[in-house]
Amino acid sequence: MAGKLYLCATPIGNLEDITFRVLRTLKEVDLIAAEDTRNSIKLLNHFEIKTPMTSYHEYNKIEKAYKLVEKLQEGKNIALITDAGTPGISDPGEELVRICYENGIEVTSLPGPAACITALTMSGLPTRRFAFEAFLPRDKKERARVLEELAQESRTMIVYEAPHHLLKTLKELYEVLGNRELTVCKELTKRYENATKTTFEDVIRFYEDNEPKGEYVLVISGKTFETKEQEAREAWESLSVEEHMAHYEASGMERKEAMKQVAKDRGISKRDVYQALLK
Repeated sequence: MAGKLYLCATPIGNLEDITFRVLRTLKEVDLIAAEDTRNSIKLLNHFEIKTPMTSYHEYNKIEKAYKLVEKLQEGKNIALITDAGTPGISDPGEELVRICYENGIEVTSLPGPAACITALTMSGLPTRRFAFEAFLPRDKKERARVLEELAQESRTMIVYEAPHHLLKTLKELYEVLGNRELTVCKELTKRYENATKTTFEDVIRFYEDNEPKGEYVLVISGKTFETKEQEAREAWESLSVEEHMAHYEASGMERKEAMKQVAKDRGISKRDVYQALLK
């Protein structure tokens, strides 16, 4: 009988945040796969966990995944832990999970700390709909595409950033998104935890004079539906009503339907469209 992969969430700073279930599982499994064994040994020693560990990280995530799957197929139970937080969120764990499913291995996730959710809930920004972006891509072309998408995002956005890249990323986001409201969270659950609700202009000024320290989570307000609708209207209003009509009629739309769509685009009545065409 095959074993099971347990995704075990570990503290993002405060060791008291670990769950009883995770502690029990880490003690009972046959092997713990850790992103950084040097970091994780401190956690295991603190809780007197003697389970053997092996490394599983970004640079061996495919090759090592297949070796771990072989052990699972032999009936071994394995726990996966990351440096901090929930495995599979912005770390190589997602590859191991994918390969487990491809090989019929059962996977379960033990809930616990996640920096993105912790920051979102304390941000003071809307939480019902959100987009988790993690670290922005380092590749310039991919980064530009992602930023372009974020510019039109209506959901609250969550971005991770390291201190040495923080100011550059803030300036890029400001250039693309404009002076949005955001909450800058750092050192979550730790002694010097801080969450500051601010704007891009203000936070950029601050970090131009103060060196960033700690790990950061940026929670950024999305573009409102009202703003998106206003921008769309302004774009259409750069055309005359006749040009706007011609756009839809050229696509095969009947004149009556085209007038209806033009009125909707411009936020006016069909009668207004009709009158403009008469002139």
